[in-house]
Amino acid sequence: MRVDQAIGQHLAAAGVSHVFGVVGSGNFHVTNTLKQSGARFVAARHEGGAATMADAFARMSGEVGVLSVHQGCGLTNAVTGIAEAAKSRTPMLVLAPQAVLQNSNFWIQQTQLATAVGAVARSVTSAETAVAEALAALHEAVAQRRTVLLNMPIDILAEEISGNGEYSSQPVSGISVVEPDMDAVQTLAGLLLAARKPVFVAGRGARGKQGASVLTELAAHVGALVGTSAVANGLFAGNRWSLGIVGGFSTPETAALVQGADLIVGWGCSLNMWTMRGGKLISDDAILVQVDLEPEALGAHRDIGLGVVGDVVSTAASVSAHLTVRGESPREGYRTAEVATRIVTGAHWTDVPVDDEFTGDRIDPRVLSKALDTALPDERVVAVDSGNFMGYPAAYLRVPDEDAFCFTQAFQSIGLGLATGIGAAIAQPQRLPVVACGDGGFLMGVSELETVVRLQLPMVIVVYNDAGYGAEVHHFGPDGHDLDTVRFPDVDIAALARSLGCMAATVREPGDLDVVDTWLAGPRDRPLVIDAKTRRDLAAWWLVEAFGH
Repeated sequence: MRVDQAIGQHLAAAGVSHVFGVVGSGNFHVTNTLKQSGARFVAARHEGGAATMADAFARMSGEVGVLSVHQGCGLTNAVTGIAEAAKSRTPMLVLAPQAVLQNSNFWIQQTQLATAVGAVARSVTSAETAVAEALAALHEAVAQRRTVLLNMPIDILAEEISGNGEYSSQPVSGISVVEPDMDAVQTLAGLLLAARKPVFVAGRGARGKQGASVLTELAAHVGALVGTSAVANGLFAGNRWSLGIVGGFSTPETAALVQGADLIVGWGCSLNMWTMRGGKLISDDAILVQVDLEPEALGAHRDIGLGVVGDVVSTAASVSAHLTVRGESPREGYRTAEVATRIVTGAHWTDVPVDDEFTGDRIDPRVLSKALDTALPDERVVAVDSGNFMGYPAAYLRVPDEDAFCFTQAFQSIGLGLATGIGAAIAQPQRLPVVACGDGGFLMGVSELETVVRLQLPMVIVVYNDAGYGAEVHHFGPDGHDLDTVRFPDVDIAALARSLGCMAATVREPGDLDVVDTWLAGPRDRPLVIDAKTRRDLAAWWLVEAFGH
């Protein structure tokens, strides 16, 4: 068989279940063989969308994401999605054929391109080693939680491999565990025992059922409140001591409780400016601890009192074991009756009253989001694009667990939301997929709306339509700058959606959301697009704080 066919066959045998991409001449055979060998191929309309679909699928399924692109231009089209995945440490394999001749229209320096956006570059070097190199790249992506780009020279892909094409294809191995230093474990245990008001903030590195379990157990032992960064939203869903999202999207009550902590432990969390509100959530006398796989991540965003290199699960389990050996009894810590009441009444935005100043033709995004949370089934998977609007769905739309919230924001690019929702929907088919976009991001990625229709995904797509790039409007507007470059004529997104086969409605007031009930009661055989005309004058609270206005 051909080399590319052998690669496709053995990647499928190693456990690749889904492949996302756009097929061209260079990746035609490898993609078809993956499909013929049992992997599902999801055809996107643009490589950028395909990359984000693969990223979101990996995040929400726990499997490796696989992207297949054409050489050169197919890869460059996918770069933003690859950069997002690389920055997020998403286990993803990019199958990228490579032009051989430098005078080819498709020639680019693909290795340098991958490295420039934080991905790991690997290459197929010969027909005889191609399958082994492809499998090694797959295993590296999973074990090291990296986005790996596999360059596959097209002349090698076209070579014939002698024999029957049988290779040893063991199922892909799991994530490598990094055990913490025991001195660091003991030091962390001591800090937890000394703390009166500890708070755990779990990030991307803590996602997963094991992470939720071990952190819940340890937090209960030491009396810690628990919260997450935005990307780990849902990790502690149902926990009565959960503060929800910690950071710019926090309610005032959650922010006050974190500010009251005397010990904050970031578990697989970067503790960046968004999660710590530029440091405003850290009191002057609080000790800051960070647990992370990467030594260079420790203290990267702010000074810490203790850094522990280790896997979240193994580190938390080691601390719990150490406390048990010492015979330490569970402590009340921050878990008082007064704090429990504060959490129940004010830790989630749906419990915070909204002062709705209805304008008559544009809905308040807080009112919209709160109404959507009530109208939509609890069993949902929520994907959120970037922009001025993004905190509203993130803060108001509750999710059942961490596999129900997909937040592709490491690169802070708009336009990824719709593709994110597709990948999440395929990873969690038992849940209602809900996508939230701004009008700018939606129109940037609108080609994938056809993909939603074609795949018959029962998706609710909410467009927070303020007819502009809201973040820039509210960033520069207060200083008196000309905003003509970031404001646009109002687009009839509902009409656009109908032209592609969607059910659609324009929403200007809460009563218009009756369309959600109608759609939910129907066959759900086509997506519902809500063109929500949102207030243009309402600056998001988290951006007001970040921009200093």
